[in-house]
Amino acid sequence: MLIATGAPAVACESVAAWWPRHRAIALEHPDPIHQAIVGGFVADRVGWAFASGYQAALRALVPDLPADRICALCVTEEDGNSPKAIKSSLRRNGSGLILDGAKRWTTLGPDGALFLVAARDADAAGDRPSLKVARVASDAAGVTVEKMPPTRFVPEVPHARLKFEGVRVEESALLPGDGYDQYVKRFRTVEDIHVQAAVLSYLMREAQRLAWAEGWIERLSALLAALGKIADMPAENAETHVSLAGALAIGAGLINEADAFWMKSAADPAALRWARDRELLKVASGAREQRTKRAWERLRG
Repeated sequence: MLIATGAPAVACESVAAWWPRHRAIALEHPDPIHQAIVGGFVADRVGWAFASGYQAALRALVPDLPADRICALCVTEEDGNSPKAIKSSLRRNGSGLILDGAKRWTTLGPDGALFLVAARDADAAGDRPSLKVARVASDAAGVTVEKMPPTRFVPEVPHARLKFEGVRVEESALLPGDGYDQYVKRFRTVEDIHVQAAVLSYLMREAQRLAWAEGWIERLSALLAALGKIADMPAENAETHVSLAGALAIGAGLINEADAFWMKSAADPAALRWARDRELLKVASGAREQRTKRAWERLRG
């Protein structure tokens, strides 16, 4: 998938500058995977490619999210992101619900307008925690957003701690179905597809700008096309997980090869940012390995 939009990478230093550009791309490209790829291609750094991939992944997961609002999925708490680790709760109160709890890590949290909050259904019975996902406006009464220090890599993308104290949630704000199986668990796969596509598309533009080897660009183009197809596969299927594992492995190989190309432009600001930000792609590698292992077990079982 050799992108030929002709769109230059415009220097971008803040979420406030990135978001209008991403919105314009989303209006022109309704398919989330195309939003991720085009958003990555016009990004001047990995951070904004990631941000576009992240927003596109959320729209792939929940298609009716508002187009004019930065959204964030809020899962991780002090003990992690497994169902047992989630202590935030939703309890019935009259015609609606009350949300209490906290999240220790929310991507784009300081600038988020709409949070998708995973919380226990306090009224559900059973040994396994029953999770729901609720739409919560960032300015709702009882919501506290605490900006976190910049991360070592992609420091432009902000994160926040969240606290929910007696937040009123209408029944209509709950996403349908099981919060963990349909949203939290599926998002890990959907996010990997869209963020990988966005970051690789960013490299595609840099490769064209810096005249990297055509054979390398050809293989990257083929991988982007493959990710577009994987995005159409059901996120919960074992076949999807195995295909994605293969795509991520091929991508890792191309990224390793790209290091030699970057060395030829070591003084370029983009090369310096890449050396800082490439660690992003290693985040949650252990979880990906476990996902692939379970997928093979299901296929062989």
